[in-house]
Amino acid sequence: MFKAIMLRKAEDGSTLAGIEQVDPADLPEGEVEIQVAYSTLNYKDGLAITGRSPVVRKWPMVPGIDLAGTVVHSSDANFPEGSEVIVNGHGMGELHWGGLAQRARVPAAWLTRRPEALSAKNAMGIGTAGYTAMLSVLALERQAVKPADGPVLVTGANGGVGSFAVALLAKRGYEVHASTGRMSEAERLKSLGAHAVIDRAELSEKGKPLQKEHWAGAIDCVGSHTLANVCAQTRYGGTVTACGLAQGLDFSATVAPFILRGIALVGIDSVYAPEALRTQAWNCLAQEADTAMLSAITHTLSLEECVDAAHKLLEGQIKGRLIVDLAA
Repeated sequence: MFKAIMLRKAEDGSTLAGIEQVDPADLPEGEVEIQVAYSTLNYKDGLAITGRSPVVRKWPMVPGIDLAGTVVHSSDANFPEGSEVIVNGHGMGELHWGGLAQRARVPAAWLTRRPEALSAKNAMGIGTAGYTAMLSVLALERQAVKPADGPVLVTGANGGVGSFAVALLAKRGYEVHASTGRMSEAERLKSLGAHAVIDRAELSEKGKPLQKEHWAGAIDCVGSHTLANVCAQTRYGGTVTACGLAQGLDFSATVAPFILRGIALVGIDSVYAPEALRTQAWNCLAQEADTAMLSAITHTLSLEECVDAAHKLLEGQIKGRLIVDLAA
């Protein structure tokens, strides 16, 4: 038997969340069984645990969109017993039992081999947020956006993805401009490598279809009017990546920046990205992630602390990233 956070739907439709002892025979189908060392508690996990948003689409459910651990049973030759792996996305915590459990069973195609230079704990300190940021950075580079081309903007810079994006871009030599709604955090963003910090209010209202050119590239974590304005301000031939919707799903833009300035808008999918791209991103993170920064921004919880922490997370009472130690 192993411990897991189990989410069940009550008769009134509310979500019941608690620690349960689970039989390994009840694990969902998959070629690989993993002894989970660490997981994370993300905002999305908080929504699932509290039931504040309809994240869960199959009941009962084990939440947790990330995990790092060791393969203990496998019918796939690519991941024999003893393999150190990372899993994130692929509907974990929504349609398939996730990482907030001491054991997980998943399809082999979902696995990424954990780089030797990256500990399981640090991998979860990075988690989906850092992985998504790296996918965005790699997308800018594939579009040939270079540090010499000019400043690169990161919107939603105080969020998980945004903070990692600022740090990763700065480490690669880009002049990073960070947009945030929390100007009180400007010094923190500068400590991560931001050259300048701007108030999100400058971008969050509906603007003109074509505006003064500022950015050689941008990583947008916000969507809606912000993304439209970022596109309208991107320099000729520049690239904008879209990886979030903090302001909204809508995108009220025109074709003007695309047909008059030749900019590119690249979507970033962290959930179903192909294995080769996942491996590239995690290998880059293993080399470039600042372990001192990870220690400064992460807090470690036990599984028993997660339900209470989920409520605090949604209330904005917790800063930084939450790592869950499944051995604690």
